[in-house]
Amino acid sequence: MRRVSGLLALLALAPAAGARAQAAGTSAAPAPPVTVGAVVVTAERPPTQTLLDRKVYTIGNDLQATSGSAAEVLNQVPSVAVDADGVPTLRGDGNVTILVDGKPSAQFSGATRGLSLLQLPASDIDRIEVLTNPPTQFKAEGSGGVINIVTKKTRQPGFSGVGRLSVGDQRRYVLGLDGAYNRGKLKLSGGVGLRQDAKERLTTTNRSETDPASNALVQSQQSIDEHFRRLIPSVKAGLDYELNASQSFGASFSHRELTGQRYFDQHDLSGPTAASPASISDRHSDGHEWSVDADESARFEQKLWRPGETLDLAVQRSVTGERERYAYRNTFTLPAAVPSFDDLRLGLDLVKTEFSADYDLPLAHDRELKLGYDLEDDRNAFDNVGDNLDPATGQRATNPAVTNHFRYRQQVNAAYGQYETPLGPWRLQAGLRLEATHVSTLQITGGVAGGRDDFGAYPSLHLDRALGDDAKLMASVSRRVTRPNPESLNPFTDYQDTHNLRAGNPNLLPQDTWSYELGYAGTVSRLTYGATAYYRVDRNSVTDVITPVSADVVLATKMNLPKSQSAGLDFNANGKLGSQLSFNLSGELFHAQIDPGSLGGAGLQSTNGLNLKAGLDYRPTTADTAQISFTRTDRRLTPQGFVGAINQVNLGYRRQLRPDLAAVFTVSDLFDGQRFTRVVSTPQLQDTYVRHQLGRVAYIGFVYTFGAPAKAKSPNFDYDQ
Repeated sequence: MRRVSGLLALLALAPAAGARAQAAGTSAAPAPPVTVGAVVVTAERPPTQTLLDRKVYTIGNDLQATSGSAAEVLNQVPSVAVDADGVPTLRGDGNVTILVDGKPSAQFSGATRGLSLLQLPASDIDRIEVLTNPPTQFKAEGSGGVINIVTKKTRQPGFSGVGRLSVGDQRRYVLGLDGAYNRGKLKLSGGVGLRQDAKERLTTTNRSETDPASNALVQSQQSIDEHFRRLIPSVKAGLDYELNASQSFGASFSHRELTGQRYFDQHDLSGPTAASPASISDRHSDGHEWSVDADESARFEQKLWRPGETLDLAVQRSVTGERERYAYRNTFTLPAAVPSFDDLRLGLDLVKTEFSADYDLPLAHDRELKLGYDLEDDRNAFDNVGDNLDPATGQRATNPAVTNHFRYRQQVNAAYGQYETPLGPWRLQAGLRLEATHVSTLQITGGVAGGRDDFGAYPSLHLDRALGDDAKLMASVSRRVTRPNPESLNPFTDYQDTHNLRAGNPNLLPQDTWSYELGYAGTVSRLTYGATAYYRVDRNSVTDVITPVSADVVLATKMNLPKSQSAGLDFNANGKLGSQLSFNLSGELFHAQIDPGSLGGAGLQSTNGLNLKAGLDYRPTTADTAQISFTRTDRRLTPQGFVGAINQVNLGYRRQLRPDLAAVFTVSDLFDGQRFTRVVSTPQLQDTYVRHQLGRVAYIGFVYTFGAPAKAKSPNFDYDQ
């Protein structure tokens, strides 16, 4: 919606009035010259935009962005859910490709992406793009789709910046300083940040299982009280330079580290049903965590002969490393025994290198052709070493039950073509992506080598049609793939948790997904709304199968689920209720069906559910904003049971103290609702697992802008941009 000053409107009407006077045969005296000052026309960016192949969500008005993480603001985005460990799902599917500014990164790959989303500051994010049926210029990896995090970029000339300080309970704090310098052909940007975080997590397991050895029914309980304190410094920088009218160059790097302490107290008991416990033990852990995420990239753009014709070349290298050390003390109450001691050292290194070439050719009659090539090389190393300590001699002996070294390498060669054109009243985008993959694995500990080669063709088709000026009809179809996580291919049985063993499966197949959508979006007065119906079929999705191996011990193994399907209706609406109150509402009605019969399940199962997000913004004055938001993620089926629902409520308040200074107060997870519940129910096992993240966190913070003309609103609140 455009707002034009009254003076500008009068100036526009004046020539027309003079013309009418001359047409009537009258003479009009020349008007004296009028000097007009600068006229500023501002446009309010809509919170939701529906484009041909994606939906775009602006997060500038989310108060949690001041001190929160990317995981917290992602959890407010329609169709997206993020659990307490930062793991995202899209329409209930956890196989989501996370990109930053359209590029992949090692930090958002594999098992580390949840922690990385919890570390990435939300204040760096401008908007979120959700692509449930991505076009072929994006990787085919990720059956759930693509979430592209678009970071903020300052384009105004000269020097500008923003500083942030937020202080929370339990000695939490967030510091950030970002700056940019733009002059002529040169654009520089950079920033530093420091975050200290604290978390507490309570985990309980209640289990009843049939002992495979004695066929007796055994009951067991496990409780863990876990504490974390982490310090996370970060630095980033970027450069863009126009070499000449046809060539430009860009480079960037980012570096973020995590260091902290982690300890827990664990209590275990087990015994025959309806009898006194036969086993009682405790386990205490003192641990230290360290991780690093580093990313470097370079880009070259060449403008070619036709207007808009470009060739982009890019190379990127990202590294994720983790080192963890834990020392354990085990005490035994029943049967009584002397304490034992052991330790564990975990190492993880992920290196992702990628080269891409993209050619874009705009054609006559509003048509466009895109061609590209992409080479991705992933190298992962997993090193776990455990020792048992002899308390009498102090000597350490390697524990073969937890010591393991595993290597994984993947190369993906991809080429794509994409064509966009008007087609009568419709607009068509069609493309095909070809990907050839080579994977090699090596379990060094046991000398077990493996690997596979596969080739796939992944088409996509998007259609949309304008229905007047304020409505649009969309349809799309795509094929996607999800390759097994590297750790899921490691056949080594992990005994870190002596009651809950884990093992991978080197014979896992990639998941194949076909997704179909039909949607509608429109605007009426101050209301924007939309709905999308979808249907998807998954083959060979990877899941956990849990089986008893002895009294009070189970093994979780990775297996392929032959087929599952789901259908649903996404909906969203946002608008204003008067001049001071605005709202947003989104949700997903879904139906899911799986057949785990081949994995020992009970046969065909189905469920219905409703995911819901809602929020209210109240602006009684131009300087004040109050906000409340609610999210609900409904329960989902698993091959052996289900995962329970999660509800959260967030609060926020902002006060603009000066044009360049704002104060913000936020409370996340007001009612402490981050309880992840997983229920397994089979003839041999009844297991209820509850992980409660004590998530209520309060922050008070300040945002200060400098070096640029004062704005009426903080950059974090893009109501008018």
